[in-house]
Amino acid sequence: MPVMHFRIQWPDGDEANCYSPSLVIGDFFKPGEAYQLDDFVTRSRQALNIASERVREKYGFACSAAMDQLAQIEHDAERFRDQPDATVKVIEFS
Repeated sequence: MPVMHFRIQWPDGDEANCYSPSLVIGDFFKPGEAYQLDDFVTRSRQALNIASERVREKYGFACSAAMDQLAQIEHDAERFRDQPDATVKVIEFS
């Protein structure tokens, strides 16, 4: 399966490299766009769950790396829950 990495910038300026086992991330995000925090987490959850299911369909088991990435995104997002205008920018795909 083709994998996709996507680089994001958190509201505090920190950047992170994220992983998806599928190109489906491109259906949910556009490089250069900033997303409200909750929207970003929701889109990430949807995209990474779809990606994991695509792995399950092809190989017979879910993608633990996709679920680990989602858990990391959800964990990191918690730091900004008290900031009502917090956004996450999708920098690029690779």
